[in-house]
Parts: sequence; C-alpha cells; structure tokens
Amino acid sequence: MKTNNNKPSSVSVGRYGSFGGVYLPELLMGPQQELTDQWNQLKTDSLFWENFHSLLRFYGGRPTPLTQVQQYSEAIRGPRVYLKREDLLHTGAHKLNNALGQCLLAQKLGKKRIIAETGAGQHGVATATACARLGLECVVYMGSVDVHRQQPNVVKMKLLGAQVVPVSQGSATLKDAINEALRDWSATYETSHYCLGSALGPYPYPEMVCEFQSVIGNEVKAQSMELFGRLPDLLLACVGGGSNAIGLFAPFISDLNVKLIGIEAGGNGQEAGQHAARFQGGIPGVLHGTYTYLLQDSQGQILPTHSISAGLDYPAVGPQHADLYSTGRASYLSVTDDEALEAFHLLSKSEGIIPALESSHALAYLMKEGKTMPKDSIVVVNLSGRGDKDLPQLIEQGLIR
Repeated sequence: MKTNNNKPSSVSVGRYGSFGGVYLPELLMGPQQELTDQWNQLKTDSLFWENFHSLLRFYGGRPTPLTQVQQYSEAIRGPRVYLKREDLLHTGAHKLNNALGQCLLAQKLGKKRIIAETGAGQHGVATATACARLGLECVVYMGSVDVHRQQPNVVKMKLLGAQVVPVSQGSATLKDAINEALRDWSATYETSHYCLGSALGPYPYPEMVCEFQSVIGNEVKAQSMELFGRLPDLLLACVGGGSNAIGLFAPFISDLNVKLIGIEAGGNGQEAGQHAARFQGGIPGVLHGTYTYLLQDSQGQILPTHSISAGLDYPAVGPQHADLYSTGRASYLSVTDDEALEAFHLLSKSEGIIPALESSHALAYLMKEGKTMPKDSIVVVNLSGRGDKDLPQLIEQGLIR
C-alpha cells in the first residue's frame, strides 16, 4: 500500500496532536460514520459500561493481579519489578478487553458478523471467544506467515467456531491481514462489524480501543496505591500497534512523575526490513486510515518489517503513541530479537512465568537498563500475554534451550 511523506490536511475529529484522523475510501465513510455515531452515544451509556465491566469480571477474570518478580529483579541487578498479569486474563492476553467491548458495540449496531485481523493470533482468539460468548459469526484474517508460526492460536480460533482466512499477499503478516479485513468490511458493512485489534486505524478505533484497554492502567493505579501507597516510577510495555501499551499508559498521562516507556521490535538490526521500530526509523504518513509514524521509503512505499514476535511485526503504530512520542510524554526504544529471547528464558526460569515474545521485549529493556535504576524505584511491566503460543515456533527454530 502506498502512502506519502507529507503531513495531511487537518481533520477535525479523532486527533492526537497532528496525528490520527480519518483517511478512508468513500465506500467506507458510511460505515465509519455509523460506527462513530454509535460510539459517541455509548461513551456515556452507563448500562453499556456496566455490561462491559460485568463481562470482564465474571467471564474474563478481572482484575488481573500485580505480581512482584523479585528473583528476576535480582538476576538483572535492577529495581523493584512488578508484572501486570494480563497473561492471566481469559484467553491468555489483554486482547479480550477490546474484543468484548467491540462485540457488545456490534450487537448495539445490529451486526451479527464480526471481521477481525490478527498477527500473533491473540486478538483472533479473543474475538472468536467474544463471538462464541455473544452468539456472533466470526471471520479472522491472518497472514500465512503468522498462520505457520502461531499454529496453537489458529487451532483455538477454529475450535471456538471462527473461520480463519490465510492471507498470502505482500509480506503475509499483520499489515496484509488488515488490508484484507478492510476489503471484507467495505463489501459487507451492512451486516458486518470490523473489530480492529489495536489502537490503530481511523477514528473512532484508536479511541475505542484505548477506552476498552484502559481497564489495565486503571487497575494498576488502584493496585499501586493499595500496595505501595503511591504510583509507580516507571511503566513499561511492548508496542506493536500499541493497544496494551496505551491501555497501561492512558490513565497515567497526566501523572507527570510517572515515566512511560514503550519498547518496539529491533529485530535483527537497523537496516530496512530487519526491524519494526517505527520511532527509530520511521517518518509520519498515512496507513490503514490514520496519520502516524510508519516505516516507508523515500517514494512512500511501505517497507517490509521483521520481528521474532508476530504481534510486533507491523510497519505503523497507533496515533496516540505518535503524539506521546512527538510531545516527549513517552519514550520509545527498541530491543533485538536476541535480547527479547534472552528475557523470555530468564523470566521463565527465575519466576515460573512464561511470557509472550511480545512482552519479552519490555522485559529485555530492563535487562539492559535495570542496573542503572535506583533499587527502591518501582517499575510495572505490562505482561500483555503468555508465551504458550510461541513455543512451537521456538522449538522449530531450535531456540528453546
């Protein structure tokens, strides 16, 4: 998909500073406006939010705990580290928060067919789960590369009743799955809702996903005051599209004493095509309906990406993260595949918790920088998912030692 290097003209809705907005073909403006109107009504509908939080509590298993990982801290000679345990949420990752919210919204719209895209498979599993619970049809688009490396989640989606559609075009990863999901939505929007899995895309998607995922940061705030009597010094999260990170960060944006750091996929190096670090090598442009930072060449062509973690293997990032980076409120750094893999092994062996490869990127940052932090500082890492899904890939590549 072609984009451009120029800043687009201002759009009045859905802006985070200069980022965000709505950039869609005419065919999708109708369903986008319908979705916007419904969302604007539901934002203040107390019954909707009561239903949402009830599902999260009694079906999803919220609140998820904060777990101190003292042996991990000692191994890295670092500060006090706590994990926000989204791996313990039903389906094994934070993605269920957003999937339940959007599927409830689809019911309000009278849409009985749900379209989703997925990279690591967790959003696909979460959407299939929400559809099974709420009696909705589910179709999930997934790059064929990711179908191969995330087979456990493919099996789960099918078991839950979803149709999984492999996408072989382009790089056959998350970007291409989103392209196909948008094509489906443009043809079937009268009966279908597109359940976008990250804080990406045209308004109102970034705002919706942020609202549904903010349950993470709101719980961390309350749990921190209960456990420590104060807020954490640092929040850390991996950043692909950015849903788990913005869910953690959003409730703390105005708490300027709390440092926010997002960790991108450094892959195998700094050359184009070897990483997915948008803030390290990207420039602003338009992709998938929003203006944000993305990896593109001088002609505006989207560059290929690489990450050991399927969920971080995407050339753009959510527009709210672009604004947080632009204003300096949050910092965004990267770690390599090898560093993430080392953290994956260390947490597993030191704490008995197997993290997703995505979350392992945030843990790897602490392995590099933790020894420079005050020992009494409090760091909360969003453990966005568990690593069961990654084991077949790592075994096949001989990376389980």
